[in-house]
Amino acid sequence: MGESIAEGTIVRWIKKVGDAVDRDEPLFEISTDKVDAEIPSPAAGVLMDIAVKEGETVPVNSVVATIGAAGEKAAASVPAGKAGAAGKAGEEKASEKADATGTPGAAPASPSTTNPPAVAAATVPEPEVESAEGHDRQKSSPLVRRIAKEHNVDIGRIHGSGIGGRVTKQDILGFIEKGGSASFDVPATRVASDRLAQDGTLARSTPQPITPGVGDQIVPMSVMRKKIAEHMVVSKRTSAHVYSVFEVNYSRVDQIRKTKKEEYERAGAKLTFTSFIAKVVVDCLRKHRVINSSIDGDNIIYRSDINLGIAVALENGLIVPVVKAAGEKNTLGLSKAIQDIADRARAKKLNPEEVHGGTFTITNPGNFGAQFGLPIINQPQVAILGVGTIEKRPVVVDDAIGIRLMGFLTLGYDHRLVDGAVADQFMSDVKKGIENFDPAQA
Repeated sequence: MGESIAEGTIVRWIKKVGDAVDRDEPLFEISTDKVDAEIPSPAAGVLMDIAVKEGETVPVNSVVATIGAAGEKAAASVPAGKAGAAGKAGEEKASEKADATGTPGAAPASPSTTNPPAVAAATVPEPEVESAEGHDRQKSSPLVRRIAKEHNVDIGRIHGSGIGGRVTKQDILGFIEKGGSASFDVPATRVASDRLAQDGTLARSTPQPITPGVGDQIVPMSVMRKKIAEHMVVSKRTSAHVYSVFEVNYSRVDQIRKTKKEEYERAGAKLTFTSFIAKVVVDCLRKHRVINSSIDGDNIIYRSDINLGIAVALENGLIVPVVKAAGEKNTLGLSKAIQDIADRARAKKLNPEEVHGGTFTITNPGNFGAQFGLPIINQPQVAILGVGTIEKRPVVVDDAIGIRLMGFLTLGYDHRLVDGAVADQFMSDVKKGIENFDPAQA
């Protein structure tokens, strides 16, 4: 799943114990802090047993299932309480492989149906980070280290609940929510839910527990919903959100879209308003580099690449796949790329790297009729564009009332870095680019 993935939650088993499976056939569905994906079987054979049940979260190197040769008798599923033991067995196997090959975590060759059972296990090496004191090595994932950096937390002060004392995402978020001491003073602007106590110190407001009423339905949050909640809270605590709203006339691009629609369909793409918006945005990001940047402590990182995130609504959540090197694509190329990642996001066929590395995001609440939205910035980016519904409206044209295809665009930006004048200049150029779109660029 990639070096940045430290753990995953088994969402759904596609195959049952005793089912025959082909190599590369979807075996189970996993949810990580990067993406939801279907995991293919590493070998052909029979699913002998399932070691990790649906809803359980396990670290990398955990054994989640065993695949045996065709015709072998399947064993009963391992009880939930034994999943940890299975994970340990996976680590021991990885260790044995390292002893034999000299390469830690080297994956075994995929067996044929006549070979002994194959273990479907993640073999991603677990990253380590040294604590601030320098006297201990504390294991954690890149996500945990990023959260720690954003909240000025010394990971070495947190007792990890993961294997080998690894600090998990739940550990650090729980530490922050409980008002854990930071390595140095926490700026008041970073903690949205803090309040000023009588003694002048910062104290965290704790939400009161809710007592369900008669007839209320209680449903556990899905893994994706938990991750969305965590990321949004972190973003609100990190960035000083400010918004600018511009009204845009889409009449010109609508005419171009109708003219070019069949040509694009023959090329295997859909020419939508999002295609035009994306093209204009990437052109404007070249000019306004601060909108395509990130904050790293006291440094500003001006991104050389324009990697465009496109928010995609799913049945039970939201995901933001990324069009890499969007600045190098023309309108047709952007149309194909956006359609491809959106289709694969809904089919859960994305790879982790395809939802990572975005430098600017476009989200479209207008698809559902919203006039405009106030989206939350997708960290570590500093701006996000919200597209409102596009519809015919009466407008003043040359001192007369006319009907035009209009819509609102909203830019949410991080006021720590982006000033209002800069944001409005960017949006003014986006508005002009859409209203005066060159047909030769379509």
